[in-house]
Amino acid sequence: MPQPSALERELQALSVQLKKVEAEYTMYFSGRTGRPPLESRAALDRTFKRFDRAYFDSAVLRFQFSTLQARYSSFCDLWDRGVRAREEGRGGPFQRPSPASPPAGAAEVVHATRLSDPLHESDKLRALYEALMEARRDEGREVVPFHRFAGMVRDQVRTLQERHPGDQVWFRVTRVDGHVNLTAQAVKVGGADEPDA
Repeated sequence: MPQPSALERELQALSVQLKKVEAEYTMYFSGRTGRPPLESRAALDRTFKRFDRAYFDSAVLRFQFSTLQARYSSFCDLWDRGVRAREEGRGGPFQRPSPASPPAGAAEVVHATRLSDPLHESDKLRALYEALMEARRDEGREVVPFHRFAGMVRDQVRTLQERHPGDQVWFRVTRVDGHVNLTAQAVKVGGADEPDA
């Protein structure tokens, strides 16, 4: 078996270097390191630029380099989006549970509001809808049309008011173990279980 040429050995080293930077970014996004591996990435970037100007006497080697370059380009896009998402406080493509998130099984209240007549409380209804849809988008679920949502809320209010006359109807958007829920509850005015506004 023939010995690999110097260029082949350099391409193998480039592949190893790319895997190393990929592993460093994985450690950063999983929270095991405090900052992204910018120095390693800059060195890798310089190597790719040097190869980009190099002469390839073999179509096979040129193809191998092009494949590595395409992988690197995809990773750069993914890494940049991940870093931007973390800086903006979003999960992004590398979402992981926040240390400050509630314990498993505990409900995190995203939004709560009281509705007595959704047709005449359009601001409250719209705010409830926006909070729920934003939470659904974060979860990767589809958005429900506003008219369907408004009809469902109106029916819930009517049903609960018929069953519990005089009580307030509270709606809560909650997140439990990463799943978004909308719950409606009749609450006695001034009762101990009345949610905060």
